[in-house]
Amino acid sequence: MMDKSSQTMRIDLIPNVPTQPVKGKKKRVVIAPPTRTHDPVPTAIVQEVDSRPGTVDHFEELLQSVYDAALITDLNGQIVDANLRAVEFLQYDRDGFRGLTVADIVSGATSELLETLSLNLENERFTLIQAYCIRHDGSFFPAEIAVNKLRLGDVRRLCFFIRDTTVRRQEQEMLRTEHNAIQNAGNGIAVADLEWKLEYVNPAVRRMWGYERVEELLGLDVRDLLGNTDLLDEMIRTVVDEHRTWSGEVRIGRKDGSETDIQVSVTGNRNSDGELVGTVFSFVDISDRKRAEDAVRESDRHRVMLESLGAACHHLGQPATVLMANLGIMQRHLGVSGDDLVQELIKGSMEASERLGEILHRLNAVNEYKTTQYLETPDGSDSPENRILQI
Repeated sequence: MMDKSSQTMRIDLIPNVPTQPVKGKKKRVVIAPPTRTHDPVPTAIVQEVDSRPGTVDHFEELLQSVYDAALITDLNGQIVDANLRAVEFLQYDRDGFRGLTVADIVSGATSELLETLSLNLENERFTLIQAYCIRHDGSFFPAEIAVNKLRLGDVRRLCFFIRDTTVRRQEQEMLRTEHNAIQNAGNGIAVADLEWKLEYVNPAVRRMWGYERVEELLGLDVRDLLGNTDLLDEMIRTVVDEHRTWSGEVRIGRKDGSETDIQVSVTGNRNSDGELVGTVFSFVDISDRKRAEDAVRESDRHRVMLESLGAACHHLGQPATVLMANLGIMQRHLGVSGDDLVQELIKGSMEASERLGEILHRLNAVNEYKTTQYLETPDGSDSPENRILQI
């Protein structure tokens, strides 16, 4: 893949990297940092420079002092010189580069690539190649290769500066993995600047607050989303002034007006110098847990009510029995010649006592706490004060 949109041509080469160990050989392809070696600096295989005093020495000293691995080739890609870093990176000995071409070092390099490089450099454009290089032992490592055209007297050469990007690739892969993990996490993750403006939120945050797109949240003040002023003051004091992590539970308002409960953890976001540059938030939806806790509390309340009813029935049962027995004795004692009014009062009291016994019996048999509306109200409302136990 080539990019010609700037003054630097970027070329990405697809390496010829086997994914399995090479059959019949005891080596396998790996990606690893360069192995240092103490081989002496190879002498220039071919040196064709002008005859001015000191030119060869100065060129050789400059070539060996370059931090990146450097390969000097002719316009056909034949290697004519290499520096110490090339020996270290590619693990060839003094004479190992003799007869090699760029295609032996850069996986995927072809003659068409060299033609493209020559044409590009003729137009005074820079060329940067992302590719894999092949070590002497057959292993590969990712590299960034800058190619320049070098004039040595009347002779033109190509100079390949090779930088091992193994560590960079590993860091990029780790960052990509971490980004994917955050994007797909069930917990909400958000990053805010020093003014508490949201710079990043993952999809879980969007779902918690009921937004359709993540972009709708960017730039919003996280304090407006949380809403609880007292907790926010405590949060700011803990994170900014005391340099500690704050955690707590907050009831938030969603975009559609509904409410839900979340657990919030917030800590300072610091740069490599330890300076506070913002805050990082973690949100956990605890609405299901809250509902479960409410259900447990309601269940406990019902259990206590039923136990209380059983105890009340037990305590009221004996007095009710004594009352009915006494009323019966009074009725028999008066006989038929007693006062009619007293007889009527005794009869009504006995009927009431019987109903009381029936109610106590039914209350004692209740095993589920349910309530029902006691009185009908003109506006049809049903308040907790207007409800009684259903038996």
